[in-house]
Amino acid sequence: MRPESPVCPSLVAWGNAWLSGHVGLDEAADHVEAAGGPAVAGDVPLRKYLANLRAEGLSELRLALPAPGDPLGLSGPPPFNSAAVDAGQAAIAVLADRNLGLVPHPDRRGSSYVGVRLEVHDAGPVRHDLPSLAEAERELSGAMSAAIEALSSVDGPAQDRPEGPARGGELAPGYPGRAHRVSALATRLAVVLRVADERGLTSGQVAVRGAALRELDRAVRRALVAAHHAIFEPVRSP
Repeated sequence: MRPESPVCPSLVAWGNAWLSGHVGLDEAADHVEAAGGPAVAGDVPLRKYLANLRAEGLSELRLALPAPGDPLGLSGPPPFNSAAVDAGQAAIAVLADRNLGLVPHPDRRGSSYVGVRLEVHDAGPVRHDLPSLAEAERELSGAMSAAIEALSSVDGPAQDRPEGPARGGELAPGYPGRAHRVSALATRLAVVLRVADERGLTSGQVAVRGAALRELDRAVRRALVAAHHAIFEPVRSP
């Protein structure tokens, strides 16, 4: 499963909208499967698996978007962390007495069936050092400005614009407007990061560009995680 796949972001966004009463289970599962195809957790269809988890006390879903050296959203154990880093994403189901980590993999059966298999792991406690939506939005704005300034001084071959709409940043009903805005911006920037190309640059230009893009990548991932958790953030008065 490629890190840019929207499977886990969709699962977290629509799963949380279902858990908070804004959509039904069928609608939530339909949106998740629209992102990656028919989904199973282990060998259990997604709808049944989510219903079973709710009966066991499922209260929320958390998003992890780790990268090598930056285990964003992960708190162990090592087998789960390793699988999530390899996939570039994971969802964490928070239950009454334990947490489960869900890592997506392509599920191909025969020549025509393509779906998603969620590999289930034991997961550690929810991390409380993740940024709030406001913090993540400030970091994203700062990283975007720094990247524009750094890249404006790097001459190189023109790059193709990404084609088609950015996917994976669409939140579900029940999320605050600010979360929708931050997620949409972060998703567009993630597309830009994916098409960034260093061909034709000197080693010095590559170093400047690489540092700027790494910082922007970190800010994008933190913004997406914060936006997908914002449905449970307390509402603050202006």
